[in-house]
Amino acid sequence: MKIKIIILALFATTALGVALFPSIQQAQALTTVKTHTTTIQNHRIEVVFILDTTSSMTGLIQAAKEKIWSIATTMASAEQTPDIKMGLVAFRDRGDTYVTRVLDLSEDLDSMYASLMDFEAQGGGDGPESVNQALYDAVNRISWSDDENVYKVAFLIGDAPPHMDYINDVKFPVTLEQAKRKGIVINTIQSGQNHSTTPVWQTIAQLGDGEYFQVENSGNAVAVATPFDKKLSELAASLEKTRLYYGDAEAKESQKRKNEATRKLHDELSEAALARRAIFNATASGKSNLLGKGELVEAISSGRMELDDIDRDDMPASLQALAPEEQMEIITEQARRRDKIKSDIRELSESRSLYIRQKIAAQGDASDSLDEKIYSAVKKQAKLKGLIYESESASY
Repeated sequence: MKIKIIILALFATTALGVALFPSIQQAQALTTVKTHTTTIQNHRIEVVFILDTTSSMTGLIQAAKEKIWSIATTMASAEQTPDIKMGLVAFRDRGDTYVTRVLDLSEDLDSMYASLMDFEAQGGGDGPESVNQALYDAVNRISWSDDENVYKVAFLIGDAPPHMDYINDVKFPVTLEQAKRKGIVINTIQSGQNHSTTPVWQTIAQLGDGEYFQVENSGNAVAVATPFDKKLSELAASLEKTRLYYGDAEAKESQKRKNEATRKLHDELSEAALARRAIFNATASGKSNLLGKGELVEAISSGRMELDDIDRDDMPASLQALAPEEQMEIITEQARRRDKIKSDIRELSESRSLYIRQKIAAQGDASDSLDEKIYSAVKKQAKLKGLIYESESASY
């Protein structure tokens, strides 16, 4: 099978929220319940992608839709299984449909990606773009954690330098000082070979304590379809059927929207993309994306809640008329099925990974791919926050 080298792995995640603004904000109100365990703070990653969404980036953004989940799985592969939030600042230029659109940090990749399906890049074409505004918004309009132990990182991706002639524009050196005070690392990815962009991108990375990469417009990230993708996509659908939601009317409406987003992904994503998503959702870091808020099976099976903590009217409709013993029987069975499906996904994932690495070996290696460059940067930077990555290569 031919290995396509395309600029995907990082940008898959960067592009994911552009179309969402502002529709992705979802209600998160749940029934007030008693808790039975003490919450332990996990290691965390907060990553924001600052993406040029002008017409010259169209191919990159479209290609990105295939590999959104691989970069998430790579970040999830740390020994400490971090919680992952992702956000986006999409930018164009003054005079375009918008200058910036900000999507705040979220664990719900499904809902973000569902809106991405309708996104198309437009505008630009006249040289410099509003890079200064994009950087400022990324540092100041995103709800970064104040916790100094969180790995906070941004990736600036584009092919044109910033306008330095705009009035009422905060220039990037000032913004990067703010980023440093907040503990945010700024990496830069230059698409193409615009010689006026290169020195600026290098300077931004240097001032942002980050790394600079250059990739061709045609890209150089690894994407391989495998014989295991179809089965993995089917397992993903089965995994989602184990979800049962509780909560008041507002919470259930939010959960309904998440289910609709999930259905849209299954209708529109390729089998390869669905396979990558299944692999991420089966990880500990992918649990928040898989389940969302107010998922009953996890709440009960983890011991975080008990059935009598929840009002009957707030239970899933399918359980409301049942006796508590019958409710528990169904919840226990769903938990068992969920564990089995996750185990099957992990087993198939290993076979898929071996298949891909054999294909890569037959064509040479992927050491110069964007996947590996990004993984190298994350591996080095995250280590300073106590996150250890032992894998020799990125997830594909």
